[in-house]
Amino acid sequence: MQPSMSREPSSPGRHARRPRGMAIAAAGVAVAVIAGVAVWASSRGDDDKSAASVSLPVSVESVESGAATTSPAAPGSSAATSPATPKSAAPTKTTATTTPATQPVAKGGWIPIDQTAWNAQVAKFKATKADPPGNAGNLAEFRADCTYSHSGANDPIVFPGLPGASHMHTFVGNKGVDADTTAGDLMKFTASTCKPNVDHSAYWVPSLYDAATKKPVEPTGFRVYYRSIRDNSKGIMPMPNGLRMIAGDAKKKVPTPRGAQGQFYCAFYGPGNIDGDSRSDNGNWPICGKPAHLHFTLLFPDCWDGKNLDSPDHKKHVAFGTNEGCPADHPVRIPSLTFEITYGVTGSKAGYYLSSDPDGKSASSMHGDAFLMWNADAMNQRVRNCIAQRRTCNNDGYDPFSF
Repeated sequence: MQPSMSREPSSPGRHARRPRGMAIAAAGVAVAVIAGVAVWASSRGDDDKSAASVSLPVSVESVESGAATTSPAAPGSSAATSPATPKSAAPTKTTATTTPATQPVAKGGWIPIDQTAWNAQVAKFKATKADPPGNAGNLAEFRADCTYSHSGANDPIVFPGLPGASHMHTFVGNKGVDADTTAGDLMKFTASTCKPNVDHSAYWVPSLYDAATKKPVEPTGFRVYYRSIRDNSKGIMPMPNGLRMIAGDAKKKVPTPRGAQGQFYCAFYGPGNIDGDSRSDNGNWPICGKPAHLHFTLLFPDCWDGKNLDSPDHKKHVAFGTNEGCPADHPVRIPSLTFEITYGVTGSKAGYYLSSDPDGKSASSMHGDAFLMWNADAMNQRVRNCIAQRRTCNNDGYDPFSF
């Protein structure tokens, strides 16, 4: 395997040539995002500590760094888009929920995929016909626009079955997510704050707080792109249901001054300054010129090992590929997730802090988790229409008459 094939791109990639706005823009309308930097956080690293003394539903060799937080988070600001109509309510779950037998848990944190189910999805995908391209754009992507759902010191990927064990997280998407959530729960409790409602996934990031008031600042827009970050879509496959991934580094706590990697930046619709008028007192947080707001971009890998839905560090089962393909040990090319997050604040001298770094108050510990679950037919069709055919799709997937 060539070492370069598993690296994250050093530059934003093809899709960044047309900067993106957030969910508040009408579907199909191109919006310009002015960004100081494109932040591509590819690795959360070994951001865990041993939890061997705790009996867990999944044997976890490492857990997320940072002290557990128990203080409640205030509700987020008004959503930029209305939540999708849920297919079913999200009733209260009990801790009796278990991982489905079709997704066995292996010792050490590896969760092998049900190969029979995956082979069936691949067969269906290969039989899926692409719709005519019509007038859609040529960015190979589809998306889900989400709004704030809830907050909690839970992480069903890193701390499964341990409520309150993580730092505070902000969740979007599936409303039923807590520390006990399994892949089967995501299909059973499908009420969501994301459009389309065929996306039952859960997405979360560390909670953001105002340093002056210590009050949470929830996202006003949270768009999840599923896209090709290469100049071709050769060998592209749909996302396997139940896949868990983490991007970013919760333990990285270095300064993030202007121009640093992993920083928040200022974005809005229209021309203006690219990185804010000034910085916070500690130099880490931009102060945006109106009408800009704080923004963050987080990129996930685009290759998968084809065998495991998770790994002990929640990263080893995925990797970054190149235009030539995926590494030999991660041979399955999948869409790359990109979180585009907008916070409805312009910044202040006091700045902000993340729940993953309340003391250092830098932005470098920003990270994101994805626990994927879609209607499989909808996922197959979107990957065929939008990624394989290299067309731009909105929340409804591919509709050539909506562009």
